[in-house]
Amino acid sequence: MRILVATDKFKGSLTAVEACNAVKEGVINVLPSAEVDMLPLADGGDGTLETIESKLHFKRIYLEVTGPLFKKVEAWYGLQDDTAYIEMASASGLLLLKDEEQHAPSATTLGTGEMIVDALQRGARKIYLFVGGSATNDCGLGVAQAVGYRFLDENNNELQPVGSSLKKIVSISGTAHAGIADTEFILVTDVENPLYGPNGAAHVFAQQKGANPEEIEMLDRGLKHFSEMIKQEWKFDVANIPGAGAAGGLGAGAMIFLNAKPQKGITTIMEILHFDELLQQADMLISGEGKFDKQTLEGKVVKGTMERAQEFHKPFGVVCGISELAPDEINDLPIIAVEAIKNEETTFEDAMQNAYALLVARTERLVKTMLRR
Repeated sequence: MRILVATDKFKGSLTAVEACNAVKEGVINVLPSAEVDMLPLADGGDGTLETIESKLHFKRIYLEVTGPLFKKVEAWYGLQDDTAYIEMASASGLLLLKDEEQHAPSATTLGTGEMIVDALQRGARKIYLFVGGSATNDCGLGVAQAVGYRFLDENNNELQPVGSSLKKIVSISGTAHAGIADTEFILVTDVENPLYGPNGAAHVFAQQKGANPEEIEMLDRGLKHFSEMIKQEWKFDVANIPGAGAAGGLGAGAMIFLNAKPQKGITTIMEILHFDELLQQADMLISGEGKFDKQTLEGKVVKGTMERAQEFHKPFGVVCGISELAPDEINDLPIIAVEAIKNEETTFEDAMQNAYALLVARTERLVKTMLRR
Protein backbone atom coordinates (compact mmCIF):
# COMPACT_ATOMS: atom_id res chain seq x y z
CA MET A 1 0.00 0.00 0.00
CA ARG A 2 1.22 3.49 -0.88
CA ILE A 3 0.23 6.45 1.27
CA LEU A 4 0.80 10.14 0.58
CA VAL A 5 1.34 12.31 3.65
CA ALA A 6 0.95 16.02 2.92
CA THR A 7 0.56 18.31 5.93
CA ASP A 8 0.98 21.96 6.79
CA LYS A 9 2.85 23.11 9.91
CA PHE A 10 1.16 22.76 13.30
CA LYS A 11 1.73 26.36 14.35
CA GLY A 12 3.67 26.73 17.58
CA SER A 13 4.52 23.04 17.91
CA LEU A 14 5.62 21.30 14.68
CA THR A 15 7.01 22.40 11.34
CA ALA A 16 5.43 20.85 8.24
CA VAL A 17 8.44 18.53 7.89
CA GLU A 18 8.18 17.42 11.54
CA ALA A 19 4.43 16.86 11.19
CA CYS A 20 4.95 14.74 8.06
CA ASN A 21 7.61 12.68 9.88
CA ALA A 22 5.25 12.05 12.82
CA VAL A 23 2.42 10.99 10.51
CA LYS A 24 4.76 8.68 8.60
CA GLU A 25 5.84 7.08 11.87
CA GLY A 26 2.21 6.49 12.82
CA VAL A 27 1.45 4.94 9.41
CA ILE A 28 4.44 2.58 9.61
CA ASN A 29 3.46 1.49 13.13
CA VAL A 30 0.14 0.24 11.71
CA LEU A 31 1.33 -0.76 8.22
CA PRO A 32 5.03 -1.72 8.46
CA SER A 33 5.26 -2.58 4.75
CA ALA A 34 3.55 0.59 3.48
CA GLU A 35 5.36 2.93 1.12
CA VAL A 36 4.99 6.46 2.46
CA ASP A 37 5.61 9.58 0.36
CA MET A 38 5.99 12.78 2.38
CA LEU A 39 5.19 16.18 0.94
CA PRO A 40 5.38 19.04 3.47
CA LEU A 41 3.01 21.79 2.33
CA ALA A 42 2.33 25.45 3.07
CA ASP A 43 -0.41 27.90 2.10
CA GLY A 44 1.86 30.53 0.54
CA GLY A 45 2.32 32.66 3.66
CA ASP A 46 5.62 33.56 5.30
CA GLY A 47 7.75 30.49 5.90
CA THR A 48 6.58 28.82 2.69
CA LEU A 49 10.02 28.70 1.06
CA GLU A 50 11.60 26.85 3.97
CA THR A 51 8.78 24.29 3.79
CA ILE A 52 9.08 23.57 0.07
CA GLU A 53 12.88 23.82 -0.04
CA SER A 54 13.31 20.16 1.00
CA LYS A 55 11.57 19.03 -2.19
CA LEU A 56 12.70 21.67 -4.69
CA HIS A 57 16.41 21.73 -3.81
CA PHE A 58 16.75 25.27 -5.14
CA LYS A 59 19.87 27.33 -4.49
CA ARG A 60 19.56 29.95 -1.76
CA ILE A 61 20.64 33.39 -2.93
CA TYR A 62 21.60 35.63 0.00
CA LEU A 63 21.84 39.38 -0.42
CA GLU A 64 21.72 42.60 1.57
CA VAL A 65 18.61 44.63 0.79
CA THR A 66 16.64 47.57 2.10
CA GLY A 67 14.46 46.52 5.04
CA PRO A 68 10.92 47.74 5.70
CA LEU A 69 12.17 50.89 7.49
CA PHE A 70 15.14 51.49 5.12
CA LYS A 71 17.77 49.82 7.33
CA LYS A 72 19.79 47.13 5.54
CA VAL A 73 18.76 43.51 6.22
CA GLU A 74 20.03 40.16 4.94
CA ALA A 75 17.40 38.40 2.89
CA TRP A 76 17.33 35.35 0.65
CA TYR A 77 15.31 33.80 -2.15
CA GLY A 78 15.38 30.50 -4.01
CA LEU A 79 16.71 30.09 -7.56
CA GLN A 80 16.38 26.96 -9.66
CA ASP A 81 17.42 27.24 -13.30
CA ASP A 82 15.41 30.22 -14.61
CA THR A 83 12.77 30.15 -11.86
CA ALA A 84 12.98 32.28 -8.71
CA TYR A 85 10.96 31.88 -5.51
CA ILE A 86 10.77 35.16 -3.58
CA GLU A 87 9.13 35.62 -0.19
CA MET A 88 8.50 39.28 0.52
CA ALA A 89 8.60 38.68 4.29
CA SER A 90 12.33 38.00 3.96
CA ALA A 91 12.94 41.65 2.98
CA SER A 92 9.77 43.57 3.88
CA GLY A 93 8.19 41.47 6.61
CA LEU A 94 6.59 42.41 9.91
CA LEU A 95 8.80 39.91 11.78
CA LEU A 96 11.88 41.98 10.85
CA LEU A 97 10.63 44.75 13.16
CA LYS A 98 10.19 45.05 16.91
CA ASP A 99 6.62 45.74 18.01
CA GLU A 100 7.37 49.38 18.72
CA GLU A 101 8.97 49.84 15.27
CA GLN A 102 5.99 48.62 13.26
CA HIS A 103 4.46 51.52 11.31
CA ALA A 104 2.73 50.78 8.02
CA PRO A 105 2.71 54.39 6.71
CA SER A 106 6.54 54.50 6.88
CA ALA A 107 7.28 50.99 5.56
CA THR A 108 8.50 50.09 2.09
CA THR A 109 8.63 47.08 -0.23
CA LEU A 110 11.88 48.39 -1.75
CA GLY A 111 13.88 45.38 -0.49
CA THR A 112 11.45 42.96 -2.12
CA GLY A 113 11.98 44.85 -5.39
CA GLU A 114 15.75 44.60 -4.94
CA MET A 115 15.41 40.80 -4.67
CA ILE A 116 13.34 40.79 -7.86
CA VAL A 117 15.99 42.83 -9.72
CA ASP A 118 18.73 40.49 -8.48
CA ALA A 119 16.78 37.48 -9.73
CA LEU A 120 16.22 39.12 -13.13
CA GLN A 121 19.92 39.85 -13.42
CA ARG A 122 20.68 36.19 -12.66
CA GLY A 123 18.46 35.13 -15.56
CA ALA A 124 15.16 34.35 -13.84
CA ARG A 125 12.28 34.41 -16.31
CA LYS A 126 9.59 32.99 -14.04
CA ILE A 127 9.21 34.51 -10.57
CA TYR A 128 6.88 33.30 -7.84
CA LEU A 129 6.22 36.16 -5.41
CA PHE A 130 4.88 35.00 -2.02
CA VAL A 131 3.38 38.00 -0.24
CA GLY A 132 2.36 36.91 3.27
CA GLY A 133 3.58 38.58 6.46
CA SER A 134 4.19 42.10 5.14
CA ALA A 135 5.01 45.15 7.27
CA THR A 136 3.93 47.48 4.47
CA ASN A 137 1.03 49.42 2.99
CA ASP A 138 2.81 51.12 0.07
CA CYS A 139 0.85 49.57 -2.83
CA GLY A 140 4.15 48.18 -4.12
CA LEU A 141 5.78 51.61 -4.62
CA GLY A 142 9.04 50.17 -3.25
CA VAL A 143 9.04 47.29 -5.71
CA ALA A 144 8.20 49.72 -8.53
CA GLN A 145 11.10 52.02 -7.56
CA ALA A 146 13.53 49.09 -7.46
CA VAL A 147 12.58 48.08 -11.00
CA GLY A 148 12.93 51.60 -12.41
CA TYR A 149 9.97 53.86 -11.64
CA ARG A 150 9.91 57.13 -9.67
CA PHE A 151 6.95 58.84 -8.03
CA LEU A 152 6.66 62.64 -8.06
CA ASP A 153 4.60 65.18 -6.13
CA GLU A 154 3.00 68.41 -7.39
CA ASN A 155 6.38 70.21 -7.23
CA ASN A 156 8.07 67.47 -9.26
CA ASN A 157 9.96 66.27 -6.18
CA GLU A 158 10.66 62.56 -5.85
CA LEU A 159 8.66 60.87 -3.09
CA GLN A 160 9.80 58.08 -0.79
CA PRO A 161 8.24 54.71 -1.75
CA VAL A 162 6.07 54.40 1.37
CA GLY A 163 2.36 54.36 2.17
CA SER A 164 2.22 57.95 3.38
CA SER A 165 3.40 59.09 -0.08
CA LEU A 166 0.49 57.57 -1.99
CA LYS A 167 -1.89 60.50 -1.59
CA LYS A 168 0.79 62.97 -2.78
CA ILE A 169 1.65 61.29 -6.10
CA VAL A 170 0.73 63.32 -9.17
CA SER A 171 2.99 61.68 -11.79
CA ILE A 172 5.17 58.65 -12.47
CA SER A 173 8.50 58.77 -14.29
CA GLY A 174 11.09 56.20 -15.31
CA THR A 175 10.89 52.95 -17.22
CA ALA A 176 10.77 49.33 -16.15
CA HIS A 177 13.77 47.01 -15.95
CA ALA A 178 14.27 45.42 -19.38
CA GLY A 179 13.84 41.91 -18.02
CA ILE A 180 10.27 42.43 -16.81
CA ALA A 181 8.65 42.30 -20.25
CA ASP A 182 9.69 38.69 -20.89
CA THR A 183 9.34 37.39 -17.32
CA GLU A 184 6.27 35.63 -15.94
CA PHE A 185 5.34 36.85 -12.45
CA ILE A 186 3.00 34.81 -10.27
CA LEU A 187 1.53 36.61 -7.26
CA VAL A 188 0.92 33.92 -4.64
CA THR A 189 -1.78 34.93 -2.16
CA ASP A 190 -4.97 33.68 -0.55
CA VAL A 191 -6.05 37.24 0.26
CA GLU A 192 -8.96 38.30 -1.97
CA ASN A 193 -9.51 41.78 -0.51
CA PRO A 194 -9.89 44.76 -2.85
CA LEU A 195 -7.31 47.55 -2.75
CA TYR A 196 -9.25 50.13 -0.75
CA GLY A 197 -12.55 50.65 1.05
CA PRO A 198 -13.98 48.95 4.18
CA ASN A 199 -12.52 45.58 3.11
CA GLY A 200 -9.35 47.02 1.58
CA ALA A 201 -5.70 46.72 2.52
CA ALA A 202 -5.61 49.59 5.01
CA HIS A 203 -8.87 49.01 6.87
CA VAL A 204 -8.39 45.27 7.25
CA PHE A 205 -4.65 44.89 7.77
CA ALA A 206 -2.90 48.19 8.63
CA GLN A 207 -3.78 48.22 12.33
CA GLN A 208 -1.79 45.02 12.91
CA LYS A 209 1.15 46.74 11.20
CA GLY A 210 1.18 49.65 13.64
CA ALA A 211 -1.14 52.19 12.01
CA ASN A 212 -3.56 54.22 14.16
CA PRO A 213 -7.15 55.01 13.07
CA GLU A 214 -6.21 58.37 11.48
CA GLU A 215 -3.32 56.76 9.60
CA ILE A 216 -5.57 53.96 8.39
CA GLU A 217 -7.93 56.53 6.87
CA MET A 218 -4.97 58.37 5.31
CA LEU A 219 -3.59 55.14 3.84
CA ASP A 220 -6.99 54.16 2.46
CA ARG A 221 -7.36 57.56 0.77
CA GLY A 222 -3.86 57.19 -0.64
CA LEU A 223 -4.60 53.74 -2.07
CA LYS A 224 -7.79 55.09 -3.66
CA HIS A 225 -6.00 58.15 -5.10
CA PHE A 226 -3.18 56.07 -6.57
CA SER A 227 -5.59 53.49 -7.97
CA GLU A 228 -7.67 56.18 -9.68
CA MET A 229 -4.55 57.78 -11.13
CA ILE A 230 -3.42 54.44 -12.58
CA LYS A 231 -6.91 53.85 -13.98
CA GLN A 232 -6.94 57.24 -15.68
CA GLU A 233 -3.36 57.38 -16.99
CA TRP A 234 -2.49 53.68 -17.54
CA LYS A 235 -6.04 52.50 -18.36
CA PHE A 236 -5.75 49.72 -15.77
CA ASP A 237 -8.55 49.34 -13.21
CA VAL A 238 -6.92 47.23 -10.52
CA ALA A 239 -8.87 48.23 -7.40
CA ASN A 240 -11.35 45.37 -7.26
CA ILE A 241 -9.30 42.52 -8.70
CA PRO A 242 -9.21 39.81 -6.00
CA GLY A 243 -5.82 40.01 -4.30
CA ALA A 244 -5.23 43.69 -5.05
CA GLY A 245 -5.32 44.39 -1.31
CA ALA A 246 -2.79 41.68 -0.43
CA ALA A 247 0.37 42.73 1.43
CA GLY A 248 -0.66 46.35 1.87
CA GLY A 249 -1.54 46.73 -1.80
CA LEU A 250 1.58 45.00 -3.13
CA GLY A 251 -0.92 42.73 -4.85
CA ALA A 252 -2.13 45.67 -6.92
CA GLY A 253 1.39 47.03 -7.40
CA ALA A 254 2.65 43.69 -8.70
CA MET A 255 -0.25 43.53 -11.17
CA ILE A 256 0.41 47.11 -12.33
CA PHE A 257 4.21 47.19 -12.53
CA LEU A 258 5.11 43.50 -13.07
CA ASN A 259 1.99 42.29 -14.91
CA ALA A 260 1.75 39.63 -12.19
CA LYS A 261 -1.08 37.11 -12.24
CA PRO A 262 -2.64 36.26 -8.85
CA GLN A 263 -2.87 32.60 -7.90
CA LYS A 264 -4.07 30.81 -4.75
CA GLY A 265 -1.37 29.81 -2.30
CA ILE A 266 -2.07 26.10 -1.83
CA THR A 267 -2.91 25.69 -5.54
CA THR A 268 0.47 27.15 -6.45
CA ILE A 269 2.41 25.09 -3.91
CA MET A 270 0.82 21.85 -5.12
CA GLU A 271 1.58 22.81 -8.72
CA ILE A 272 5.24 23.58 -7.93
CA LEU A 273 5.68 20.29 -6.03
CA HIS A 274 3.86 18.10 -8.61
CA PHE A 275 1.32 17.04 -6.00
CA ASP A 276 -1.10 15.47 -8.47
CA GLU A 277 1.53 13.05 -9.82
CA LEU A 278 2.25 11.75 -6.30
CA LEU A 279 -1.45 11.53 -5.44
CA GLN A 280 -2.23 9.48 -8.55
CA GLN A 281 0.26 6.85 -7.36
CA ALA A 282 -1.16 6.73 -3.80
CA ASP A 283 -3.82 4.47 -2.31
CA MET A 284 -4.81 7.00 0.33
CA LEU A 285 -4.01 10.57 1.38
CA ILE A 286 -3.47 11.97 4.88
CA SER A 287 -3.31 15.72 5.37
CA GLY A 288 -3.36 18.02 8.36
CA GLU A 289 -2.70 21.37 10.01
CA GLY A 290 -2.72 22.93 13.45
CA LYS A 291 -6.31 24.14 13.57
CA PHE A 292 -9.14 22.50 11.63
CA ASP A 293 -11.94 25.07 11.49
CA LYS A 294 -14.20 27.03 9.15
CA GLN A 295 -11.22 29.02 7.88
CA THR A 296 -9.67 25.71 6.78
CA LEU A 297 -12.53 25.33 4.34
CA GLU A 298 -11.82 28.70 2.72
CA GLY A 299 -8.60 27.75 1.00
CA LYS A 300 -5.92 26.42 3.32
CA VAL A 301 -3.81 23.27 2.93
CA VAL A 302 -6.44 20.76 4.07
CA LYS A 303 -9.05 22.29 1.74
CA GLY A 304 -6.67 22.03 -1.21
CA THR A 305 -5.69 18.44 -0.51
CA MET A 306 -9.29 17.44 0.20
CA GLU A 307 -10.42 18.75 -3.17
CA ARG A 308 -7.65 16.84 -4.94
CA ALA A 309 -8.47 13.63 -3.05
CA GLN A 310 -12.08 13.97 -4.15
CA GLU A 311 -11.05 14.64 -7.75
CA PHE A 312 -8.82 11.55 -7.88
CA HIS A 313 -11.19 9.36 -5.79
CA LYS A 314 -8.66 8.71 -3.03
CA PRO A 315 -9.60 7.88 0.60
CA PHE A 316 -8.81 10.99 2.66
CA GLY A 317 -8.10 11.44 6.37
CA VAL A 318 -7.10 14.45 8.46
CA VAL A 319 -4.93 14.93 11.54
CA CYS A 320 -4.88 18.26 13.33
CA GLY A 321 -3.86 19.98 16.53
CA ILE A 322 -7.40 20.97 17.42
CA SER A 323 -10.72 20.55 15.60
CA GLU A 324 -13.34 23.29 15.94
CA LEU A 325 -15.80 21.79 13.47
CA ALA A 326 -18.86 19.97 14.81
CA PRO A 327 -19.25 16.26 13.94
CA ASP A 328 -22.16 17.10 11.62
CA GLU A 329 -19.99 19.60 9.72
CA ILE A 330 -17.23 16.99 9.31
CA ASN A 331 -19.73 14.36 8.15
CA ASP A 332 -20.73 16.66 5.28
CA LEU A 333 -17.14 16.68 3.99
CA PRO A 334 -15.43 14.01 1.81
CA ILE A 335 -13.28 12.94 4.77
CA ILE A 336 -13.20 9.45 6.29
CA ALA A 337 -12.12 10.68 9.72
CA VAL A 338 -10.49 13.54 11.62
CA GLU A 339 -8.13 12.88 14.54
CA ALA A 340 -7.16 15.85 16.72
CA ILE A 341 -4.20 15.93 19.10
CA LYS A 342 -6.24 18.00 21.57
CA ASN A 343 -9.21 16.00 22.82
CA GLU A 344 -11.08 15.24 26.07
CA GLU A 345 -8.10 13.32 27.46
CA THR A 346 -5.40 15.82 26.44
CA THR A 347 -4.90 19.33 27.80
CA PHE A 348 -3.84 22.17 25.54
CA GLU A 349 -0.45 22.36 27.28
CA ASP A 350 0.17 18.63 26.84
CA ALA A 351 -0.91 18.86 23.19
CA MET A 352 1.64 21.60 22.54
CA GLN A 353 4.52 20.10 24.53
CA ASN A 354 4.12 16.52 23.30
CA ALA A 355 2.77 17.24 19.84
CA TYR A 356 5.08 14.85 17.96
CA ALA A 357 4.35 11.74 20.04
CA LEU A 358 0.64 12.52 20.21
CA LEU A 359 0.48 13.04 16.45
CA VAL A 360 2.07 9.62 15.93
CA ALA A 361 -0.62 8.08 18.17
CA ARG A 362 -3.50 9.98 16.50
CA THR A 363 -2.23 8.89 13.08
CA GLU A 364 -2.25 5.25 14.18
CA ARG A 365 -5.91 5.62 15.15
CA LEU A 366 -6.72 7.44 11.89
CA VAL A 367 -5.10 4.77 9.71
CA LYS A 368 -6.96 1.97 11.51
CA THR A 369 -10.24 3.83 10.92
CA MET A 370 -9.41 4.39 7.24
CA LEU A 371 -8.58 0.70 6.76
CA ARG A 372 -11.94 -0.33 8.20
CA ARG A 373 -13.88 1.81 5.70
